Formats: sequence, structure tokens, C-alpha cells
Amino acid sequence: MTAGAMTGWATGGCLCGALRYTIAAAPRFAGYCCCADCRHASGSGFIPFLGVRAADFTLTGAPVQHRTQGLRNEATRNFCPACGGLVFGGQLGASDVHTVYAGSLDDPTLFQPSIAIFTRDKPEWVVLPEGLRLFETMPPTSS
Repeated sequence: MTAGAMTGWATGGCLCGALRYTIAAAPRFAGYCCCADCRHASGSGFIPFLGVRAADFTLTGAPVQHRTQGLRNEATRNFCPACGGLVFGGQLGASDVHTVYAGSLDDPTLFQPSIAIFTRDKPEWVVLPEGLRLFETMPPTSS
């Protein structure tokens, strides 16, 4: 499938276009992660993310993965081997949900955050939008 043939709720990819994805349905959740790992991976104060069902996520291209131990399990970040752009979290074929990094969306207006996680790690200079549900660490699994 070529990037031009992709259809669905949203499309996106890395900076150079070597990794492209389609999201078939609206995300289950969206928000900001302020954990130290996400801050270091992004070079920013947080990573904005969308939680999408793996069944709704289609990727073209071959990402490189980096794994770290997370609070509940291993965290896998997928990035482009050519430009280094972070695209999504999760392991293809093994994860039920992928965290798509909102900065990789072709249409950034689709990002509608409702939560912020790991707020205990948020730098003071990060100002989050009002109205988010805030979680000191991970939200309960039912959120």
C-alpha cells in the first residue's frame, strides 16, 4: 500500500516519509505523558499520544525499535531508521494498543487530549491545557 492509497480516520508518519501509517478508527484515549523516559525520548517536556487499537493501525515501512522497562511492562518505541522520527509505541503483532505520537499525524487537529499521565514527573515549565484528567503515574487499566 502506498501513502497515497491510505485511507481511514487518520494518517501520519515520520519526517522523511519512510514510515507511514493509517489509523482506521478514532483513538480510545489521547493525552500527554510526562514520564522521564518520554521526556528524554522526545527531547521535550512530554510526548502527546493517541491510544489506538492495534487492529486499527496499519504501518508501511520498517521501524527500528528501542525498548525500556516501564512501570507495568516493557515500553517499545518505534522510530524511523532514516530520519530518527518517533512514530509510535508498542510491538507490532504483540500489543493490543499502540501509542501513536501525535506529532506524527498528518492532520494535527485530530489530536484531542483528555488525560495527562506521569504528572509527578512533569517539569514546572510545562503548562498542560485545562480540563485534562491528571494521573500521577499510569491511570487505572479501566481508564
